[in-house]
Amino acid sequence: MRGVGAFLVPALPRARVAWLRLLLGCFAVVDALLITDHVFSHVHVGAFWRPTLVGRLLHLPPPTTATAALALAAMVLGVVLTAPRRTRHLAGWFSSAGYLVWTGWSMGFGYVAHDHMAVVVAMVVLLTAGRADFDDPTPSRAAGWALRCVQIATVATYAGSAVSKWVRSGTPWDWANGAVTVWAVTRRGSGLGDQVGRFPAFLVAVQWVVLVCEFCAPVALWLKGRWLACAVGAALLFHLSTYLTLGIHFLPTVVCWAAFLPLERLGARTPRRRRAELVPA
Repeated sequence: MRGVGAFLVPALPRARVAWLRLLLGCFAVVDALLITDHVFSHVHVGAFWRPTLVGRLLHLPPPTTATAALALAAMVLGVVLTAPRRTRHLAGWFSSAGYLVWTGWSMGFGYVAHDHMAVVVAMVVLLTAGRADFDDPTPSRAAGWALRCVQIATVATYAGSAVSKWVRSGTPWDWANGAVTVWAVTRRGSGLGDQVGRFPAFLVAVQWVVLVCEFCAPVALWLKGRWLACAVGAALLFHLSTYLTLGIHFLPTVVCWAAFLPLERLGARTPRRRRAELVPA
């Protein structure tokens, strides 16, 4: 049980939580303005509002121009509050509240984007990590538990996608040997996509690689050092290729891979860090 506890609740630097909160807070604003910006256009079609389970549990009403603007303002304020140390503990609450309401509206009009699962989980669990500063290298199990939850949600997005392919196609190999990518390239292809679409056998091989990697994504939870860096790099390269060929970016999931990275090193040379290094272990 000790091994399970150490795995699920590792002691990780609080600074990593602080940097991840800032990254996700900034992403929330970008998401609202560029990816899920349809919330503002949906304020005029409230009759089509069908909230998801979370929306129903929270009794979330359909958006209006005023409430949508308020949620966006909360996300912007959350980013601003990360700058002063004395208000930093409030930043996550504003970012999370605004973003959770915003995504609830975004997913309540007929389409639920699975690429938002990890970032929504992150916005919730990072609140449980407590106060965190960018220059605080102190190991914390509260921080470790929150970061591990984000990591699990990130890899679960890929494993869940693989299971969905299996369920919808009957067997994994039926999907891998099919023409899904050929069809996607034909329907959404770019200049690069049109070029690779000329080689259907290559695209079938790519489908096999994608399926195997999606099933194996949870292995990243046990990787360290260079192997972990290779896994994160491979995921980023995969999403870059899908964007260049199909115009699909999965950016909400991509940013959550940052939970695997030693973000605390970004503040490693701050005064607090240097003082900590002078203290004997």
